[in-house]
Amino acid sequence: MRIRRRSNRSSTPRDRAELIEVLGTATPEGLGAGSKLPKGLKWAAPDPYADYPRSTATRHSLLTGLHARLAPRTYLEIGVSTGSSLALSRTKTIAVDPGYRITAPIRCDLAAFVETSDAFFARPDAFDHFAGTPVDLAFIDGMHLAEYALRDFMNIEKRMSPGGVIVLDDMIPRNSLEAYRVRRTGPWAGDVFKVHTVLREHRPDLTLVPLNAEPTGSYLVVGVDPSSTVLGEAYESLVPFLTTPDPQTVDAEWLERKAAVDPAALLECDIWAEVVALRNGGAERQEYAHLWKRLAGLPRLGTA
Repeated sequence: MRIRRRSNRSSTPRDRAELIEVLGTATPEGLGAGSKLPKGLKWAAPDPYADYPRSTATRHSLLTGLHARLAPRTYLEIGVSTGSSLALSRTKTIAVDPGYRITAPIRCDLAAFVETSDAFFARPDAFDHFAGTPVDLAFIDGMHLAEYALRDFMNIEKRMSPGGVIVLDDMIPRNSLEAYRVRRTGPWAGDVFKVHTVLREHRPDLTLVPLNAEPTGSYLVVGVDPSSTVLGEAYESLVPFLTTPDPQTVDAEWLERKAAVDPAALLECDIWAEVVALRNGGAERQEYAHLWKRLAGLPRLGTA
């Protein structure tokens, strides 16, 4: 993480524009919700949000629905915070966060790792808790920086089952300021939206489903291929794009969620029972292709 030097400006900025400027030099990239601001500073009020259709789900109700439909044998969560999403799991679970503060009741068979995701994936015993069963459902909500989110995806894909589902959070910010790498506002997504561009351009074999979930959009990936080396081979060349410094500019169509799917339509799609049956029958990756094709064909908000 690159730490930016503190500004020499007054610790009490006079207006919002000055506060945004000061925050850009007084705080590090990827500063999370639980971190403390320098004395005398506060988060700036957000910019107006893009005009997008009202959502039918929050990130947590979406996850609740996926747990119910997939009945996953294993669940992996990167980024725990207070445990609100972790509390939804009722299966064998691995959770990773270097500074979680769980306040929600947890009702699953849990192995929790108090470390960064990079450190976790480097452990030879990282997945021992799953006793050889691959990951059926994974949720990535860790560091809000594109390069971290992509590495998490790359590392998780290697451990996924053929019918597994990966969900990334914070993929559709509501304005460009909310997508800055250096946080300026209370509501904040970071620049993980860039992962969509990488996956779309480098992994056409995947099925990518942006979802209009509150507050900052979710993103479902299926058709995973644990044997793929494409992203690993391209990663170093992608770093300049992933780490482009602020300001970030997010396309209006992405902000307005025109390519996104209604979460209710995803959860109501009649493929899930067949996904589970194929998984429990030991199906190979290609046997799911017709199901993922139906997900890819769900109506997008911009065409509904």
